[in-house]
Amino acid sequence: MRALRLTAPRTFRWDNDPDPIPGPGEVLVAVRAVGVCASDLHMYSHGQIGDTALESPLILGHEASGVVAATGQGVTHVKEGQLVAVDPAIPCRTCEHCLQGNPNLCRDLRFFGIWPHDGVLREQLAHPASLVYPLQERFSAVDAAMLEPLGVAIHAVDLGHVRPGSSVSVHGCGPIGLLVLQAARAAGATYLIAIEPIPGRRAMALEGGADHALDADGSQVEQILRLTDGRGVDVAFEAAGENRAVEDAVEAAKPGARVLLIGIPVDDRTHFRASAARRKGLSLLLCRRMKHTYPRAIALVQDGRIDLRGLVTHHIPFEQAPRAFDLVERRAEGVIKAVIEIPDT
Repeated sequence: MRALRLTAPRTFRWDNDPDPIPGPGEVLVAVRAVGVCASDLHMYSHGQIGDTALESPLILGHEASGVVAATGQGVTHVKEGQLVAVDPAIPCRTCEHCLQGNPNLCRDLRFFGIWPHDGVLREQLAHPASLVYPLQERFSAVDAAMLEPLGVAIHAVDLGHVRPGSSVSVHGCGPIGLLVLQAARAAGATYLIAIEPIPGRRAMALEGGADHALDADGSQVEQILRLTDGRGVDVAFEAAGENRAVEDAVEAAKPGARVLLIGIPVDDRTHFRASAARRKGLSLLLCRRMKHTYPRAIALVQDGRIDLRGLVTHHIPFEQAPRAFDLVERRAEGVIKAVIEIPDT
């Protein structure tokens, strides 16, 4: 099978790997769609994400879907030929955090595309059957791949305790920020403010349910306070991976509010004005992927409460996969979400 490996920042290599064989409790997935995520770009652009560095060639990609090509012994809930969404995180299921219901915090988590664990930019994948989710015919392969970032957005909204009537600000409207807007609206938020420097993304935020979409021109906090009669918002989400957005979220939050940090900073540092957070008694939470969200994500899309297709601006064939990373890194051609599609061979 063909596989695409990152060998150094912005440098890929095509490999021919042996076809995987599913073991007991596993399925063989013929990969069909892989989304390019901002976290992939850390490895692609810098050879590092947080404190994890690229030490040998690595297959990137974790937002994935595919078709079940074969099932291993004991697998009964999926059948050959079914389209499935693939959860890219394999927890140990035995550590303290897993047993407490927090597999996203697993001490031994194996996560696609984070060194040393290969991701899904390959034609086939053997994966635990418990971590694939069969989908109805209304889902396309691209829809199914987008369920992973939607799951992250749902988890962030859960952490934010968004309730009916809440006011929300979202600082950064890439794919995750745009999905947070939709998920917050579905959770009952009634007043949503988006902050984003790119005009096309502001327009998409308004289409996705934001009441206001503000430019990040230096006056955004003042405008948020004016729009909320000086109160600030109940929940502020940072989804840009930039400290300016973190600072804005802290300043925009009302006393007693929750501030959710979703983005991953390039320099592995986050800072904000401590006095503002302390005097307002803010609760600052960091979003670590997601947990137990796939069934809810599927239901929200099935019910028409979340639009995934509108976020996918670029469909890139597998043989042009490096171009997808270049587009997303440069934010070229109005890209919001680029999805790499792998044909049936």
